[in-house]
Amino acid sequence: MIKIGQFLSARVDMLPAEVTDELSGLQDKVPEEDFQQIRQLAETELGAPLLERFLSFEDEPLASASLGQVHRAVLKPEDNKWPSIDGFTGEVVVKVQRPNIKAIIDTDLLALKKVTGWLMRYPPIQKRADLPALMDEFSRILAEEIDYISEGQNAEIFWEYYQNNPGIKIPRTIWSHTTKRVLTLEDVYAIKITNYEEITAAGVDLSDVAQRLFESYMEQIFKQEFFHADPHPGNLFVIPPAKDQDGNIDPVEKNRWQLAFVDFGMVGHIPATSLDGLREGVIAVGTQDASRLVDAYQKLGFLLPEADLELLEQAEAKAFERFWGKSMAELQQIDHQELKEFAHEFRDLMYTMPFQIPQDLILLGRTVAILSGMCTGMNPAFNLWESVRPYAEDLIKSEVTGNWEVWWGEIEILLRSILSVPRRLDTVLDRLERGDLSVQVPELQDHLTGIEKNLQRLTGAIVFAALLIGGVQFNLSGQSTGGMILMVAALITLFVLILR
Repeated sequence: MIKIGQFLSARVDMLPAEVTDELSGLQDKVPEEDFQQIRQLAETELGAPLLERFLSFEDEPLASASLGQVHRAVLKPEDNKWPSIDGFTGEVVVKVQRPNIKAIIDTDLLALKKVTGWLMRYPPIQKRADLPALMDEFSRILAEEIDYISEGQNAEIFWEYYQNNPGIKIPRTIWSHTTKRVLTLEDVYAIKITNYEEITAAGVDLSDVAQRLFESYMEQIFKQEFFHADPHPGNLFVIPPAKDQDGNIDPVEKNRWQLAFVDFGMVGHIPATSLDGLREGVIAVGTQDASRLVDAYQKLGFLLPEADLELLEQAEAKAFERFWGKSMAELQQIDHQELKEFAHEFRDLMYTMPFQIPQDLILLGRTVAILSGMCTGMNPAFNLWESVRPYAEDLIKSEVTGNWEVWWGEIEILLRSILSVPRRLDTVLDRLERGDLSVQVPELQDHLTGIEKNLQRLTGAIVFAALLIGGVQFNLSGQSTGGMILMVAALITLFVLILR
């Protein structure tokens, strides 16, 4: 439940501030454990009292999350290699696992698996999602999250990747003070990424932070193919630029702020089978190519076998036409009537919902959803479409220059289309000559259908009124039999109108 709350707390693009503000406490302010239990576990893992392994160790936790809590400490210079780390002064954070957390997780997972079995009996869910596979994936992720050796190795992978990027800060792992249930990292905690006032006061532009965050994830996903999968605000910080003795920011230093990542327990890998589909999707969005986007869905395994591809392509094309290029703030201001019209036009697609959830991409979907909310929170005018466009252009260039098979495939598709034009044109002309050609305009057809129904109702109402008035007139003139017949006919007409 805490994990779900963390996810929702970042969705400022979907939920009102009252909800996200309340849920933000789940990011790093979960009720803390008794320090004596934390001390006992840490000393057992490290094999010595805390003050023998550290120069100092703070009792009060810096952050408290669902699986563990973090304490600040200072290393002793004589028993580790920290002087070899550039700019490191021995200040660290020590992440200690909550006592008995593995038993709690095992119990919760057993309960969830039971519920999953019940849900799989419901045909719409059974048709669209492999919940047992998702549970296996979720169980594997949680097992990795409580293995701090694995988390330390993940941190090192990210450090290797970003070590030459001055704009990103990844903490070093202090292996001499790390075990499976205790993790010691370089202290990079700074201004929480959702503390907008403090970030602005430090001279950092929030829109720049949103852009750097988004770009870092695009690199992780499409270049590194290995990404930080828990980007909630408690795991991201802004390290402000240095100030002079008077507390002012040197103009030269103004742009030398850093985006810091912590908590590498949950990471995602992009499967080789999915990478081509993701690239196709980015190119399709960047170029507003509905057909290519449907192809990307197929490569990613998003579509059920019975999906209506033609209708889906029409819906995507209309979505690009109506919504492409709008910022998140503009999307939030879209008139509900416009959305209603869109849903009505593609009601068959909305009803069947021909999508499924591939388990190997569940983490990526969650990450992108949280990322969308965070970027919008920092910059309401954040434009996902324009941010994706440069990556789409790079991917297209890489296809043209480095992948001749893909490029030849595109030429082959184009040639086939060109060669089929004369035959298709001849078919159209034949149908036109025979008078078989019809033009379908869905919106006009809907209006005509509505007019036809209204005319039928009006005709029925006129007949009912005529019969009723006739019956009344016959009764007033003393011809009760004829009046009764007309009154019964009027009632029957009214009944038919109500039924229709």
